Amino acid sequence: MPIKIPDNLPATKVLEEERIPIIRTERALRQDIRPLQLAILNLMPDKISTENQLLRVLGSSPLQVEISLIRTASYQSKNTHPDHLENFYDTWDNISHRRFDGLVITGAPVETMEYEDVLYWKELTDILEWSKTNVYSSFFICWAAQAALYYHHKIRKKINDVKLMGNYRFRLPSRYDPLIAGFDDEIYIPVARQTSVKRDDILENKKLDILLENKETGPCLVHENTYRRVYMFNHLEYDRDTIKNEYLRDLESGQYTVSLPVNYFPDNDVENDPPVTWRAHRNLLFGNWLNVVYQGTPFNLDDITPIA
Repeated sequence: MPIKIPDNLPATKVLEEERIPIIRTERALRQDIRPLQLAILNLMPDKISTENQLLRVLGSSPLQVEISLIRTASYQSKNTHPDHLENFYDTWDNISHRRFDGLVITGAPVETMEYEDVLYWKELTDILEWSKTNVYSSFFICWAAQAALYYHHKIRKKINDVKLMGNYRFRLPSRYDPLIAGFDDEIYIPVARQTSVKRDDILENKKLDILLENKETGPCLVHENTYRRVYMFNHLEYDRDTIKNEYLRDLESGQYTVSLPVNYFPDNDVENDPPVTWRAHRNLLFGNWLNVVYQGTPFNLDDITPIA
């Protein structure tokens, strides 16, 4: 089934060219089913690129999904045109009366800051608190995963000596889990982080379960409360050149101590286009999560059970 997005959203043209299933609003209104209601809180500066990445994978699901794009009111991105924000985004206070099957919160370029120093931290914590009663399942990516673990479980991040960057190999655990159903025994996942969460800190919390990890980069995928919250510290949603662009930007800025991305450029030559070796698994992960949501969420969203 296709993903339902506004007809004139820039991502529509991109997804149609890539043959990602989408459905126009007029046609969706004629279908006698209830689509999953999914909110995306986009914290990235370049919101359009992030929209393309997330809608690409969410549109690959066999379920019909209706998207609501959300931005913070306490901070407005300078990298996205105000008209785009006005036309396609709501602030959380405008949708806080609603309930959703799923919530996705993206990463943000603030990972070395103390959480409380982030301009929109108070607003974000209000959203995390609201999600306990108004969202069936939340999917947190990168910094948002660290921030949510800190808010919900007081688990702190640590700053790494060198920024982790590259296409790292992860091995699956021997047991089956619905979130990683269909994954190969070894998979590659893009990593771009200056901070990490300690494995032992996660394992000490009996509500949390690590599904994917790597000795060098640490935990990758964690869930709790029967998939009511999913924490993904890395970036299966990335495009081919996302790490390349971030690497070159970091070199130019001098903000981070960076090395050539691991297992990314063919022959370690930045002039060579990196192959996409994670596309199938990104579709699997988000599709598996949506399937878990679909099977667990109530038909009437007013019947969502609060998360303790």
